Amino acid sequence: MINPTIISVGNRAGLMDDVFSLARAGYLPQNLPLQIICYLSKEDDFLPWHAASRALYQLDKLLDRTEDYSLFSSYVLKQVELKYHKLDWPRVKAGDSFKQATYHTDELQREVIMLACSFGNKHCHRQAMSLVSEWISSNKNRIPPSIRDVVYCTGVSLMDEDVWEFMWMKFHSSTAVSEKKVLLEALTCSDNTFLLHRLLNASLNSDLVPDQDVIDVIIHVGRNPHARHLAWRYFREKWDELNSRFGEALFLNSKLISGVTEFLNTQRELDELKDFIQTSAAGGSASAFSRALEVVQANVKWHELYREHFFQWLRKSSDG
Repeated sequence: MINPTIISVGNRAGLMDDVFSLARAGYLPQNLPLQIICYLSKEDDFLPWHAASRALYQLDKLLDRTEDYSLFSSYVLKQVELKYHKLDWPRVKAGDSFKQATYHTDELQREVIMLACSFGNKHCHRQAMSLVSEWISSNKNRIPPSIRDVVYCTGVSLMDEDVWEFMWMKFHSSTAVSEKKVLLEALTCSDNTFLLHRLLNASLNSDLVPDQDVIDVIIHVGRNPHARHLAWRYFREKWDELNSRFGEALFLNSKLISGVTEFLNTQRELDELKDFIQTSAAGGSASAFSRALEVVQANVKWHELYREHFFQWLRKSSDG
C-alpha cells in the first residue's frame, strides 16, 4: 500500500477524501479507508487530519446506532491517541491569557482534541469536564476559545442537567453572537430528550433564536445519536410551520431538509421519509426532498451491502 507521507500535503488530503468516497460507493474495499488512517499518527499537517476527520464523521453517522459501534470507535481512538497525547491541550498562562501556538498547530490541536473527545477518549472527557466544572464554580470562563465548542458539548453530554441549565443561562445572558452560537450548539449534545424537546420548542416558538440558528438547532439535535428520532419526528410534526417560515428562503429550507435527513439510515426511516414526501412534501421543496431520498437510500444500501464486511475487518484487526 502507498505510504501517504511521501505525497504532498494537498494530495494527501485529496487521497483521503477519494478513498473514503470510493469505498462508500462500493468501488473500493471497505477496509481501505480504515487502513489508510493508520498513518495519521505520523501526520503533522492539518489538512490531511481535517480530511480524515470529515470522512470519519461521515462513517460515524452511519454506524453510531449499530451494535458493534464500539469496534469502530476503539479503532479510531487507537489511531488518534499518539497524536492526541503529543499535542496535549492549549495551556493557560498567568493572567488567564492563552499560550498562543501557531495557527497551524492550533488548528491541528483542535482537530485532534475534537476527534478524541467525540470518539470517547477518557482523558479528553475528564479534561473537558474539569474545565466546565471550573467555569461553573468560579463563574470565570478560562476555556480556550479554539476548543470551546468541543468542551461545552462534551460537558453537556457527560455531566448532569445542571450543566445544561448553566449553559442555557449563559446563552440567555451572552451578548457575543459567536459565543451564543457555540452555546446553542452545545445544548443539543445532551442525551436528555426532555431538555432537547424544550430546546427545540424554545428555538421555534420564541424570539430568542434567530431563524438561521433555529435550523441549526434541529440539525444538531439530529446529529446526536441519542436524539435522531426526536429531531426527525419534530421535523415532520412541525413541517407546515417550518415550511411557511423558511419556504421562501430556498437555501435555508434545503439546508434544513438535507440536515435532518442525512443521518437516517434504516429501512424504517427510509419508509417514513417516502411516506412523508408523498403526503406532505410538495412545491418548492420537491428537489431538496428528492436529493434527501437519494442520500437515505444510499445509507440503507451501504448497511445492506457493506456493513458486515466493514465490521468483519475491524474484528480481525482488533484480534490481531
